[in-house]
Amino acid sequence: MYPQKPSETYDPTAPPVIGAPIYQAAPPPMYPMQSVRPQEWSSGLCDCGQDCKTCCLACFCPCIAFGRIAEIVDQGTTPCATSGAIYAILTCFTGCQWVYSCMYRSKLRTQYSLPESPCNDCLIHCCCEPCALSQEYRELQTRGFDMKIGFQANMARQAGIAMTAPPSIQGGMMK
Repeated sequence: MYPQKPSETYDPTAPPVIGAPIYQAAPPPMYPMQSVRPQEWSSGLCDCGQDCKTCCLACFCPCIAFGRIAEIVDQGTTPCATSGAIYAILTCFTGCQWVYSCMYRSKLRTQYSLPESPCNDCLIHCCCEPCALSQEYRELQTRGFDMKIGFQANMARQAGIAMTAPPSIQGGMMK
């Protein structure tokens, strides 16, 4: 089937040669790679002083910070409230919310080709959860996301579509 020597030509009617290599195309990747070389984080793990609002949010309301991060990383498939509620329930009943949040750090790193530094994602979230959440929050802000408006509104904003507010309803009874 395949020529053994350069002087031989291919004959489609010839029987296949046993042991000849079979060439197949590689399957396409599930997600297109953004970059072959890993990029660097926009801020360090302990750079909480760069943005005090984000630091306070991650320290005192981590379920809100995590919910916002998860909505952006999941590209809007999981709402902020759902992720934040799961995070809060895990915090209250198991204390192992860091397992859930480290999975999202891994997703974030994969999406943006970020290095796993300074150490393993789960170790970072286990030992310094507020710092990890703060770093992830800052990273998404640096990449142009307004964390307060959610994924869908960010996509509309990037596409230049104006988001309109619903009409206001007057309160009380009118004569």
